[in-house]
Amino acid sequence: MAAPFTAPPTLADVEEIAAAALRSIPQELWRLARDVVIRVEDFPDAATETDMGLASPFDILGLYRGLPIGDKGAGHIAQDVDMIFLYRRPMLDYWCETGEDLAHLIRHVMIHEIGHHFGLSDADMERIENAG
Repeated sequence: MAAPFTAPPTLADVEEIAAAALRSIPQELWRLARDVVIRVEDFPDAATETDMGLASPFDILGLYRGLPIGDKGAGHIAQDVDMIFLYRRPMLDYWCETGEDLAHLIRHVMIHEIGHHFGLSDADMERIENAG
């Protein structure tokens, strides 16, 4: 059921939808990803735009930053926190352009970025998304 927004969803609204999306992924995946920090920002920062070679800050909906779990050895010492960034304004534009359900869109981006954390293929991510 789509939320009846009369104004653009705020950062807090998107965080709430993302939290619900996270709770909806398969338990075994969520348990392994629960230490990944989810951040919602309006746009990627300038360094991310440059690093990703974006033509516009609207060209990215989400981003995983960290070392994929499969690349971490037994003696791995974390240098930084694994994070998933969700970019509100690009997601809202995509939502308006496509008419896709916003909660479904946010869940899709979350699963895709969590998939990067686990080093999953696009086919694996699609199976996870379709399972929920």
